[in-house]
Amino acid sequence: MWYDLLRYAHVVGACVLLGTGAGIAFFMVMSNRSRNPALIAHVAGIVVLADTVFTATAALFQPVTGALLAREAGWPLWEGWVFVSLCLYVFVGAFWLPVVWIQVRLRRLAAQAAETGDALPEAYHRLYRIWFACGFPAFFAVLAIIWLMLTKPEF
Repeated sequence: MWYDLLRYAHVVGACVLLGTGAGIAFFMVMSNRSRNPALIAHVAGIVVLADTVFTATAALFQPVTGALLAREAGWPLWEGWVFVSLCLYVFVGAFWLPVVWIQVRLRRLAAQAAETGDALPEAYHRLYRIWFACGFPAFFAVLAIIWLMLTKPEF
């Protein structure tokens, strides 16, 4: 029963990470396409909140439930697919942490443009391009981790 609860929590956490990440990306991209600073500031505020509430919470619990699952199943953490998954998890974190800071900054720049009635500044567009580029390797790494969890390949 304990193993099944851990596995359930781990799978739900993976779904939250993947789903929130995809949703956040979709809403940020769609609001950016509007070029409307007020809309972008509003959406970016929701995105920052969602990242804090959902992504950060899941990101903290995933390694805990994963380590407990590995222990229960007898999988060594520093070998095979589990180790590759952990490396990919660190890789995702290396992209996600700067992205959170970028989202906060994008929100601030868009809010300032909305308040003054100005167009979005070049700093906004530069940060947005970085944010956009960081999403791809992180997203595909999460997909790879889920594949490893499901298939448990021999290395």
